[in-house]
Amino acid sequence: MRNQILKAAARQFEEGDVQHWWHEETNRGIRTRFSDDLLWLVYCVYEYINFTGDYSILDEQVSYLKGEILPVGIDERYDVYTKTHYKESLYNHCIKILEKSLDFGKNGLPKIGSGDWNDGFSEVGNKGRGESVWLGFFLYDVLNKFIEIERNYVGDNSDTIKKYIEIINGLKKGLNLTAWDGRWYRRAYTDDGNILGSINNEECRIDSISQSWATISGAGDNDKRFISMESLENHLVDNENGIIKLLDPPFEKSNLEPGYIKAYMPGVRENGGQYTHEYCC
Repeated sequence: MRNQILKAAARQFEEGDVQHWWHEETNRGIRTRFSDDLLWLVYCVYEYINFTGDYSILDEQVSYLKGEILPVGIDERYDVYTKTHYKESLYNHCIKILEKSLDFGKNGLPKIGSGDWNDGFSEVGNKGRGESVWLGFFLYDVLNKFIEIERNYVGDNSDTIKKYIEIINGLKKGLNLTAWDGRWYRRAYTDDGNILGSINNEECRIDSISQSWATISGAGDNDKRFISMESLENHLVDNENGIIKLLDPPFEKSNLEPGYIKAYMPGVRENGGQYTHEYCC
């Protein structure tokens, strides 16, 4: 796992972006404006250290990738990306990732870019204004994890800890005030100000991932966690078909244009189905 983490760190661009994937043998990969990809490295670093107690991995020197920056209006590019001779510690890679991710919209939530965990939300925030409620919960969790790393690696008096504690307190407040829809948490705010995951919506009234991560991250207020998970069970758990839907109702005919998710038939894959990855070994 250590080598996998270091390889993942090497997929980071000099400017702080992380592409969706990169094939080491050919140096080819796709650079995107996805908002969550880079944060998973910090998440995995924490899990590795928490399991092994090996803080020395933070001192490992790792290169970056270099390539043309995506111009305005272009959301992704498949190209050749080569490693830089310049290297930095894995710790500095994590810091750069977190600083890159502290990009908040008018609701105080992180911007979604051209997608988050749900790749199909490709047009929710690709103009640079849309925000992700789920990403707020995920960022809250990752920052808390990194604070624990920082305490053991640098010390309790770190300015980084003070900064990130202030940010997570603001995130928690915003998630439980502006992102709360009365019976569950909203999913996202689009570039043009529409809300995904609101009880007032014709489509995508409730999305499961916001409810799940309100509990997983610990950012949801106690009462709201129970209410939101009850709503998830009532609206998204389909006992007859044995699935838990990602969202409901699916996108089909409304004026909402969240991205390529709408190209899937209602109830298929991310568009209101249960999207389960299968792996073989």
